[in-house]
Amino acid sequence: MSVVVIGTGHTKFGKLKEKTLYDLIVDAGKEAIEDSRIEPKDIGAIFVASYDSGGFNNQGHLGPIALEIHPDLRFKPTTRLESACASGSAAILMAMNAIEAGMVDYALVIGVEKMTSLPTSGVTKVLATGSHWPTEGEKGMTFPGLFAEYAKGYMAHHGYSLDELRVSLAKISAKNHKNALENPLAQLPLDITYEDILNTPDEKNPIIAEPLRLYDCSLISDGAAAMVIARKDKAEKIKENLIEIAAMECATDYLPMSKRPNYEFTAGKVAVKKAYEKAGITVDDLDFAEVHDCFTIAELLAYEALGITKDGEGYKALEEGIVYKDGKLPVNLSGGLKAKGHPVGATGVSMGVIATRQLLGNAIGHQLKDPKIGITFNIGGSAASNYVGIYKRVK
Repeated sequence: MSVVVIGTGHTKFGKLKEKTLYDLIVDAGKEAIEDSRIEPKDIGAIFVASYDSGGFNNQGHLGPIALEIHPDLRFKPTTRLESACASGSAAILMAMNAIEAGMVDYALVIGVEKMTSLPTSGVTKVLATGSHWPTEGEKGMTFPGLFAEYAKGYMAHHGYSLDELRVSLAKISAKNHKNALENPLAQLPLDITYEDILNTPDEKNPIIAEPLRLYDCSLISDGAAAMVIARKDKAEKIKENLIEIAAMECATDYLPMSKRPNYEFTAGKVAVKKAYEKAGITVDDLDFAEVHDCFTIAELLAYEALGITKDGEGYKALEEGIVYKDGKLPVNLSGGLKAKGHPVGATGVSMGVIATRQLLGNAIGHQLKDPKIGITFNIGGSAASNYVGIYKRVK
């Protein structure tokens, strides 16, 4: 059974002082339902993604908050999903499962996080619980530290110098900040070059976790995104322009980084392979990608996981212009997590909304000419959880 996106909603990302956690859920969900053209009473189930609303906002049990969107949603089954930074993609997959199993015809998926309620130290502590606590979080390892291990492992495995790696990472950062200039919902658009980043004094671009610097790190963000997904045969009676979720595949690896390679997204490659096979495509069929650049090294590893380049040659995607907005396979046209923002529970749903709107021709950010297929690559924690979505325009 084909599953399609029939409605989308997306709030601004950033430090949203005027918006509560509850406001964000209602705003995004209401927009998605209105865009879908269905009645709230027709929604069969609601899936809410949030990494740690309890830690950030002292509010667990988040699913029932979605009922505040409309009175006709009262008594609908709601479920809250958590898979660290991939919580949103997990919610999409669970909603798809419900539709494909014939349990519901329409499902509402909402991803949300309000992180700025805490100071940076508090955010760092909450995020650290997404690592393997006994061997990582409890020992003082932060997520910048975990992804710094990827950077160091990548250099050692492939024989790159720090200076060589820094150029690639600076190019990724500058690309995404520039892409965000066209995204009205982005948190930190900047007109900056990679040379500017490399030449920024240490006091303005300090080392966060060697070798990663401030410009290599994504943002502390608030925001929400939502999708109404449906059986294709039902949706076709309501809308002409639909986007099929041709695949949403997951591969999970061991949680401790010590049990897996620190120079690649091993399980990510498995998820990509499964998604390509499910959708019947290859990397050459893709028109764009939204990938998880929580840190710049993650985007570099994503190039190789997706097969844009061979292992150890991610830098070529930048040198050859492949991943820029006018390249063969633009990556993170929205600005990515690096510049769009990264409210962790919202990220996977945001990727799906961005892919959908790009394919419909009303992009959140730079609009490509006649795109037909896009991919999302969303990881949770230090890439223990890996979700890959393939979005296709329905002919």
